[in-house]
Amino acid sequence: MTTTVRVVVSGRVQGVWYRAWTEQTASALGLDGWVRNRRDGSVEAVLSGAESDVEAMISALWEGPDLAAVNAVDRYEHSEPVAPGFAVKPTV
Repeated sequence: MTTTVRVVVSGRVQGVWYRAWTEQTASALGLDGWVRNRRDGSVEAVLSGAESDVEAMISALWEGPDLAAVNAVDRYEHSEPVAPGFAVKPTV
């Protein structure tokens, strides 16, 4: 069964390669979705795939790349369709 969630990650997550790291990690787990910076300094992502892979990604988001310092990973329901593959989207 496919699980899809939207997450907002806050802390020191911009300017530390967090989006690229998220794209690489999510792709390695076989997830579909996207990641983008938000103007408020957070990073937002949609993760879709096997529940165990989505949960593994959410756990990994707490660590992020070496220079990141994550304060929170907020999780939300997401019911919109998700395109295949994992992409980096422009800042909103």
